[in-house]
Amino acid sequence: MKKLFLSAFILSAAFIGCKVDDEFAGPDLVDLYGSFAVLQELDISNRSVDFSAGESTFFTATFSKNIEWNVRVKGLSSGAIKNISGFSSELKAENALWTGTTTILPMFRGEQCAVEVTFLNEPDTLRDTLTVEAGRVNQGFLLSDFEDGFPTTWNTFVQSGANMSFVVQTNDNAAQGNKYYDMGGNVNWDWLKGLVNIPASAYGSPRFDLNSNPENVYFNAFLFKPETINNGLVLFQFREDDNEDGVYNAANEDMFAVEINPQVNGWQHVFRNYADLATLVNGAPAADIGNGIREPHKLFQVSVLFLANPTSGYTQSYLDYMIFTEGAPLNP
Repeated sequence: MKKLFLSAFILSAAFIGCKVDDEFAGPDLVDLYGSFAVLQELDISNRSVDFSAGESTFFTATFSKNIEWNVRVKGLSSGAIKNISGFSSELKAENALWTGTTTILPMFRGEQCAVEVTFLNEPDTLRDTLTVEAGRVNQGFLLSDFEDGFPTTWNTFVQSGANMSFVVQTNDNAAQGNKYYDMGGNVNWDWLKGLVNIPASAYGSPRFDLNSNPENVYFNAFLFKPETINNGLVLFQFREDDNEDGVYNAANEDMFAVEINPQVNGWQHVFRNYADLATLVNGAPAADIGNGIREPHKLFQVSVLFLANPTSGYTQSYLDYMIFTEGAPLNP
């Protein structure tokens, strides 16, 4: 009898020790196999939004189960695209807020926009429209967006080659607004096609008003590569007035640089942390010229050089919206 009691006790203890956890870590069966339906149609909190005034808008809808969804906003004039994605049974301010940023350039401007919500493995598409009254105003030190034309306080040099086009263009192709700087031409005797010098004095000071910590400073620009052009190089140079005497001495003061070889057709956002700028000679890293310290607050001049192998024929690239931002790259 004692043996029987002991066996029953051990069996009972084993059963208790193997208790199944009530929590299930895997996907809900309804989400996996349940039918999908839209319970509340797409709505928009602010159908006429002014991002320049700090306004925002968000999208709402509810569904019969959790599902992967994507909200796509497309500017009907600019072609700008914003994608917002998630996995849930509801769109709301917490997961479908839009503050005017862009996923695919150009940036949004004042325009009508088409809104579509699509779902993974479901044919349903929800559609609506909204109006952007004005695009975002980004925080930072803006060199130019070319909306007022080519700055008269800058200076430029353009080779006397064939089909030279160093001019501000006005059309819907701009990365921001309606204007951009068109750099192009065929120079068969020199890598340099043209250049632009942007002195700090153009902004009322002998040096640019930037944070002294290079880790906190980012240079941003938008570059456009035409589909049929593959030979253009854009070189950004950053000259520092190391001794702060109001002039730049090429013999003993730093000139850092970054060379961009656009690979993607259309507009792309290029940026560099100031701390990562290098001294370049013919595109290759070289010894620093001055004290070798990256000092954004001593920046004296920014230059933009458009280059291509002289044997490669005509080349072209567009430039728009050059801006220094602090703490992080530009979020266009």
